[in-house]
Amino acid sequence: MTTARNVILGVDIGTSATKVVAADRNGGIRAIAEHGYPLHIEKDQEAVHDPGEVLHGALAALRSCARTCAEQGSDVAGLALGGAMHTLLALDSAHRPLTPSLSWADSRATGEARRLRGEGLGRALHQATGTPVHPMSPLTKLMWFAEHEPGLAARAAHWCGLKDLALFHLTGRFVTEYSSASGTGLLSLANLAWHPAALETARVRAEQLPELVAPTEVLALSERGAQATGLPAGLPVIAGGADGPLANLGVGAVLPGMTALSLGSSGALRVARDAPCVGEGCQVFCYALGDGVWVLGGAISNGGLVGEWAADLVGEDDVADLMEEAASVPPGAHGLLALPYLLGERAPWWDPEPRGVLLGLRREHSRAEIIRALAEGVAQQLALVRDAVVAAGGEVRVVRATGGAFRSPLWATLLAAALDTELEMAEDRGGSGLGAALLGWRALGAFDSLCDVAELVRPRYLVHPDPETARQMAAARPMVRRVYAALRELSEDCAMLAPIVE
Repeated sequence: MTTARNVILGVDIGTSATKVVAADRNGGIRAIAEHGYPLHIEKDQEAVHDPGEVLHGALAALRSCARTCAEQGSDVAGLALGGAMHTLLALDSAHRPLTPSLSWADSRATGEARRLRGEGLGRALHQATGTPVHPMSPLTKLMWFAEHEPGLAARAAHWCGLKDLALFHLTGRFVTEYSSASGTGLLSLANLAWHPAALETARVRAEQLPELVAPTEVLALSERGAQATGLPAGLPVIAGGADGPLANLGVGAVLPGMTALSLGSSGALRVARDAPCVGEGCQVFCYALGDGVWVLGGAISNGGLVGEWAADLVGEDDVADLMEEAASVPPGAHGLLALPYLLGERAPWWDPEPRGVLLGLRREHSRAEIIRALAEGVAQQLALVRDAVVAAGGEVRVVRATGGAFRSPLWATLLAAALDTELEMAEDRGGSGLGAALLGWRALGAFDSLCDVAELVRPRYLVHPDPETARQMAAARPMVRRVYAALRELSEDCAMLAPIVE
């Protein structure tokens, strides 16, 4: 079962593609396959997937990776699934989709989230479930369906996430694991059972939701799943986990104080803990990984996409060239401060309303200063997440960073300075797919605990903070808080003007 030629396929069902990573028991990556699919944004606030398109893409990536492994002489010992958090779709009694799958980016439940946040119950649910009250949450999405699509909600026999649907198609079992469930806003952190008050708020019954199992639960590939993947029936299929916690596993950030920082189009900072907690401030999330490991942290909606947006705006084809231009500007961008809230913002505000801000703009500022200020704003936001994590009781000692945005060196330079700590730059190819594969090896007994993975995955190189840049960013960070707070109400007024502008 654990010979040198064996691999487990870690299946990461993401927002824009499914990536399958074949990894051996030591975390060595033998093969990678990827298949994309669209995120449909056809109406205001809606961001959905066609479940059929996602399943087709996931199965295509699985078949491709399995073929590569066979050509290399690697034996597939099992599959382990991971998936993007906060997805939701309705199913009929035969487990056929009744709705598209609402993604984390779907914000139609903004009104429900705002109302719940204004009540004492919202804060209590955040502390009990670990999931912020935000339109990304399946809890608020279920509220939206109950209020805006009551007929459809009445017809729904089941509700689940995209990964749960894929697991059903592969194994015939309608289950979800504690990791993905801890991101629904419906699971109690205290006992890992569906939370009665959350279910009542969402107007859903426990029997409509998947059966809860451990992330290391071993299922079996069904005959249907075997025909779809080309793999043998009965092959172990590990229940898996959510992409955020699995990303920590993929970079080895699983011991207390070890932090995973990711920066792609969006970003996140998550620290490992041995007990769940969100703190009194309710500014962070807390999600399960497995084996008693929890991740405490926050995701930001505006990461590397800020650079991509700026490149489009100024007609620059190469984002890397634009970031290099911004790197020539001194820290502080000659007095220009940015809140780069192009998509509202998640942590630590959990607020879909705020608008982007450039404060201090003068005639002498060029595009280089503007890009620099926007990039510094992204780094400051992740530093604010770090501050919220520490305030909630988390310890940030080691930061392992990964993500496509780091192809532009400025991002690593700014984040090391904003956090005032060295970044351990991790292997970027595997991500959550590697984390899923390593979870699979844990389930099959290759090692005794997920914490053993900390010794398997090592960083490639270090980025040290520049002291002067770190000093300037620390001095400016309180102003970021003040500007957000001062303009919060005006952001809501801007949102009211949107239909007029459009």
